[in-house]
Amino acid sequence: MGRFTADKPVTNEKVVDGQHKSALDDDANVQVTVVDQSKQKQSWLGYIWDTSDLSSQERRLLFKLDATLLIFGSLGYFIKNLDQTNVQSAFFAGMEEDLAMTSNQLVTSTSIWTVGYVVGQVPVNLALTRISPRYVIPFLEFGWGLSTLMSYAVKSYKTLYVTRFLVGLFESGFYPGMVYILGCFYSDRELSKRNSIFWCAGTLGQMFSGFLQTAAYNNLSGVGGLAGWRWLFIIDGIISVPIAILGLVFLPNLPWAAKPSFLLNSSEIELARARMRSFGRQEARPWTKSRVKSLFTTWHIYVLPILYVIWNNAYMQSPMQYWLKSFNASPAPVPGKSYSVSQIQLLPLPTSAIFVVCSLIFAWLSDGPAKARRWPFIIGGAIFSLAIAAALIDLPLYGHDAAHFALYYLCLAGNGCGPLIFAWIAELTSGDNEKRALLIAMGNDLAYVVQAVAPNFVWKTTDFPKARKGLSWIIGLNTLLVLYTMMVMWFARRQKRQEAADAEIRDHEAASSNEESGKASISSTDTVDGSPAAGGEKV
Repeated sequence: MGRFTADKPVTNEKVVDGQHKSALDDDANVQVTVVDQSKQKQSWLGYIWDTSDLSSQERRLLFKLDATLLIFGSLGYFIKNLDQTNVQSAFFAGMEEDLAMTSNQLVTSTSIWTVGYVVGQVPVNLALTRISPRYVIPFLEFGWGLSTLMSYAVKSYKTLYVTRFLVGLFESGFYPGMVYILGCFYSDRELSKRNSIFWCAGTLGQMFSGFLQTAAYNNLSGVGGLAGWRWLFIIDGIISVPIAILGLVFLPNLPWAAKPSFLLNSSEIELARARMRSFGRQEARPWTKSRVKSLFTTWHIYVLPILYVIWNNAYMQSPMQYWLKSFNASPAPVPGKSYSVSQIQLLPLPTSAIFVVCSLIFAWLSDGPAKARRWPFIIGGAIFSLAIAAALIDLPLYGHDAAHFALYYLCLAGNGCGPLIFAWIAELTSGDNEKRALLIAMGNDLAYVVQAVAPNFVWKTTDFPKARKGLSWIIGLNTLLVLYTMMVMWFARRQKRQEAADAEIRDHEAASSNEESGKASISSTDTVDGSPAAGGEKV
């Protein structure tokens, strides 16, 4: 972090006291300062919010970016996860009976959504390196809203399969695309916080789904002749329209292709470019045969996506709703104890709330006191998650309600490191813009390929609420995550040593070149026969 390794220098840029300064607007002679955060000591206020320690120009720029990228991204991801969770919520609130569905058909519908989601991710992320996000992301948003709206009218599980595929297809580019876009604007000490805020908005969408489903079930059932669960999809589809319009108006283009607008003026665009280069993010470059070949000769493409794949699939599918509903079975496992539909929807919500809080804590600590280190939180979270899974396996299903509630509420507390992993990938691939876009999409893509298959074997609905096979899967994957993260640490440290050695060689060559230039300049003051050159003295 803090390396200045742009393909070409920013006009008139220089480093003063560890800060990059540029004359960014020749007409106004504006000077801006890019703080070298790798050499900066953070204040207590800077730990709370990083812009506090930056120059006034950077604070203004980041305020505009936060107000547009984060608000749009968070709203869009909120509604996406609201829809994903609404399918399961709708299943428990009447869709199962209305469509004559079985539990395994619910799992299949999720897998079909995942197939659609997998298809578009890599093409969309690569398109974003060439086409403005202002056009790509809102187009996907409009398509997603229409497909979601169609879901309200399904008459059978087969029709549901079709709409879920389309929803997944149009959703495919949103999350990896926004992660890539954030990596084009924010430094290592800023990135995981923004990634996590954006990502946690999705979890809040899952959390809010329970409230929305309960409200729809209680207040909209029968309105217009529609079941409450159908109204849920109508609401999702309608909400997506203003979000798409928001993106069309406010999403900025990437720094190297941006033009002055009502959002960012020319000085702010040049400042964004200077910041990007100051922490080593390269701009878009043409594809060549040698570049394509180089992708497959570095460790990044073989190692980094798999880290995210392991983390994503080490994520526990909480058995809590199934456990609560099991009390209503006949014969009753615990006579005299049962839970209403509203309780089944609402009681699991603290799990998501705890998850959001822990995820944000991880991000703030990682960007702040940990100085952009990601691995301590990945490893610590994995150890915590496998301990929770082991405890649930040993705990009898009934008769220990307080312990069950505690473990269910904590079961996701260690799983908040996905945004940190993507920040780490962005940092390790800063030198190649297209590689960064590709690996972010590949990581998310491959994670969902596994997720499309694995639940059919390890998270079968018929295995809930005990889900012993799924919990064993969690223990195994989190153990692997610890070991794999250690391997990535080794590769990252080797890369850092190599970069330091390369920088030393470049500095030595530059010094030698300057020395030779100096000698040549001195020699040029003498004539061939040793007499003083015109206007000079003999040395």
